[in-house]
Amino acid sequence: MKIISITCMALALSLMSFSPKTDSTVNTEINSTPASIKWTSETIDVGEIPQGIPKPIEFEFKNTSKEPVVVVSAQGSCGCTSTDFPKTPVLPGATTKITATFNAANKGDFTKTVTVKIASEEAPVILTFKGVVI
Repeated sequence: MKIISITCMALALSLMSFSPKTDSTVNTEINSTPASIKWTSETIDVGEIPQGIPKPIEFEFKNTSKEPVVVVSAQGSCGCTSTDFPKTPVLPGATTKITATFNAANKGDFTKTVTVKIASEEAPVILTFKGVVI
């Protein structure tokens, strides 16, 4: 019985010596960069639109950072959506827009997206517009 106790004690001590050490200088906070732009709306319901007539949809945003913001790209989710976006840096405090022009070939409900890449942001922004083609 004494041997078992000594063996268990030795095992416990050896396991403690292999436990991971914590360094009090390690920063455990998640670093998140605040968004550099604020959208008026990321989803727009355009309601009913006529078939075959291009419909521009404007997504407005403001540069809320202290640095100019560069829109790298704005890509529609299908060939029926073209985009226009600022090609020059958007200055701090300035408001501008990205325009998605939707040309519906088919009648019925639709939901489309525009993927916007901003130079200072890691993840793209997904803008959505929806409605009904009559």
